[in-house]
Amino acid sequence: MHPLFLFLDPFLIRFYRLTGRAEVDFFLGTLAVALLTLMVGEFTSWLASLAVRRRFGEVTEEAKKYHELSLEALKAGNRPAYEAANTLANEVFSKSFFMQITLSATFFWPVFFALAWMQYRFLNVDFPLPFSGLSLGYIGIFILLYIPAVILCKRLKHKYHSLPKEI
Repeated sequence: MHPLFLFLDPFLIRFYRLTGRAEVDFFLGTLAVALLTLMVGEFTSWLASLAVRRRFGEVTEEAKKYHELSLEALKAGNRPAYEAANTLANEVFSKSFFMQITLSATFFWPVFFALAWMQYRFLNVDFPLPFSGLSLGYIGIFILLYIPAVILCKRLKHKYHSLPKEI
């Protein structure tokens, strides 16, 4: 096991020993790890967005500027100026797009870390699916618990931000 996983293992495995019933503990532990993963992802995403907020705003403004220039050139009938401005706008939009993709990666990196730790602990754990002859391993259970946690977190965050602020 990787030294970092060895360090974290005693803390994380506690979530899997809450009730003494293996199946229940596996689901509760995986839910706790999924929620912890979600919180770490939210925090790192927030930190990353703080770090690039100014640059992201600059790129967005630059994209708007080139887009408006291309529209003005098109209205003026200047096709070469339109194509040049449009090319620049597309380059800046691409930069903005990849900045957003990178920011989303800051949200999801803990998922892969958690699944790597779970592989060491639960690689051979399977839960049979009724009436199918198939089973779900630790990855499937994690995803089934993580996705609703993300949806619930987004709803709670949206609800919290929409509350009236009292002074």
